[in-house]
Amino acid sequence: MTPDESPSSAPAGKLRVATVSLAGCFGCHTSLLDIDERLFTLVDHVHFDRSPFTDLKHCGDCDVGLIEGGLCNAENVHVLREFRARCKVLVAVGACAINGGLPAQRNALDVGALLTDIYRDRPGLSAASAVPNDPELPLPLAHVHPIHEVVLVDHFLPGCPPSADAIWSFLTALIEGRMPHLSAGLIRYD
Repeated sequence: MTPDESPSSAPAGKLRVATVSLAGCFGCHTSLLDIDERLFTLVDHVHFDRSPFTDLKHCGDCDVGLIEGGLCNAENVHVLREFRARCKVLVAVGACAINGGLPAQRNALDVGALLTDIYRDRPGLSAASAVPNDPELPLPLAHVHPIHEVVLVDHFLPGCPPSADAIWSFLTALIEGRMPHLSAGLIRYD
């Protein structure tokens, strides 16, 4: 980084891209990494902020934010809102971000009853067992939500997870200033 380059500015001509993961499996980030040697081409056009390639915990202002995972707790909501405020374009990546995905299967259950059953009433627990109640633990939401229920999403990149080729095609379109469009062959759910 040059002395006059701020941590939140990308080198001239490069898109600044950041990623974040909420309630999910990190499979979408793995697909990003599965771009393999095309990552070298990508870094010629993209400056990564918060991502699997950096150890940054907070991101600066960015051109494109890729977000995987749904919302299952209050911390997820906070991170999402903060991330959205930093991103010119926000992309919901994968089934969890788009519709709650696998974590949303708990939506049919009563979270309070589930926590009580697991931490207090399950056979074999000590009499002093209790539901964890520490201020460091994020408050669980009653239901898992997709991110578009809380913030404006500019693009949706479907899949569980989206393939490396789908992510590559999507990012390439954004880099070239085109509207991303994925053919049916690039969208999969396996």
